[in-house]
Amino acid sequence: MSETDTGAADAGPFAEQQRLFKLLSQDTRHLIIQELLGHPAHLMSLAELEYMTGKSQAAIKDQLETLIDAGLLARYTYEPSEGKRDLPSQFYGFTERGVEILHDYKYLRGLPVARALYENTRKTEKIERHESAPRPEIPDAVAQALEFDEPDLGTVDGGTTR
Repeated sequence: MSETDTGAADAGPFAEQQRLFKLLSQDTRHLIIQELLGHPAHLMSLAELEYMTGKSQAAIKDQLETLIDAGLLARYTYEPSEGKRDLPSQFYGFTERGVEILHDYKYLRGLPVARALYENTRKTEKIERHESAPRPEIPDAVAQALEFDEPDLGTVDGGTTR
């Protein structure tokens, strides 16, 4: 990176870490990442992100572009839904580089909590429709990095099944 890209932070051995920390810690970007981690498909439409983060679409779009430019997210298109008014065709999700960075910064340890929060959030009919819309496939490496063992809800009291 040139000094014009990052300013004075370019000088020093920890410049990249500092840049990534700043990228991940901004409030709206942090919320976007958390919501994407919690979504069952790890791909969300703009309307879903707006609803789940409580931020405006304009604010979300700005931060999505920042995350896309940094290589953490990509815009995924599901072409069969293009032109259908009630289903989204554009989704946002992680890239391979994105999940590597999230792994390095320990975000992936929070996957079970993010999923539980997402699933326990009350959603409007529109958001439920968006949530169940068909989506494109994410790269295999991304899907594998975001897998975790779902807890067995039939097991309680230290491992005994009721």
